Amino acid sequence: MKSSDAYLVLARGDLRSQRGCALDMHMLKASKAPQIALVARDLLILFAAVLLTGCLGSPDGVTPVTGFDSNRYLGKWYEIARLDHSFEEGLDRVTAEYSLREDGGLNVINRGFHAGENKWDEAQGKAYFVNGPEEGYLKVSFFGPFYGSYVIFELDEKDYQYAFVSGPDTSYLWLLSRTPTVAPDLVERFIARAFSLGFDTSTLIFPKQ
Repeated sequence: MKSSDAYLVLARGDLRSQRGCALDMHMLKASKAPQIALVARDLLILFAAVLLTGCLGSPDGVTPVTGFDSNRYLGKWYEIARLDHSFEEGLDRVTAEYSLREDGGLNVINRGFHAGENKWDEAQGKAYFVNGPEEGYLKVSFFGPFYGSYVIFELDEKDYQYAFVSGPDTSYLWLLSRTPTVAPDLVERFIARAFSLGFDTSTLIFPKQ
């Protein structure tokens, strides 16, 4: 849905709620047009602000790691487990690769193989720290000015060999590793930790690597 379309939905809903006050688009006088235009503009600005900031939170109880070192986080990570979404549906051999940007952020390249279509899918994005580079809390964008949160809530602080990552709510969850496979006890700890934080671990997907 385009932002303009979404605005129209909101506007129509508001008009319907005001029918008892005899407010109807066809009954508005021409002299009211400038005021209506201003209201429409302000609502559209507000709606855009909600879109731009509404996905930068984190689930209750999920706290980003501190003492984060972005230089040690650079390079390739393998996706061991995830909660599925349409943008990853059907993908195996999924990896994420991070590199430094000149503006202080990170370049992001996500790749995965779609066996059903016999092709690789790739998405390139950018990430920036929300509160500072020493906290594992970033905002990531693969589409224009729209960002989603990327919260590292557990990390192998010694060697940076694994990471537990969430998005803005409990429908987003990943286990990432520097290697294509991990020890069973790490998977068990990941599931237990995620479950305790309210994630639906029964729907986890373990893609082939």
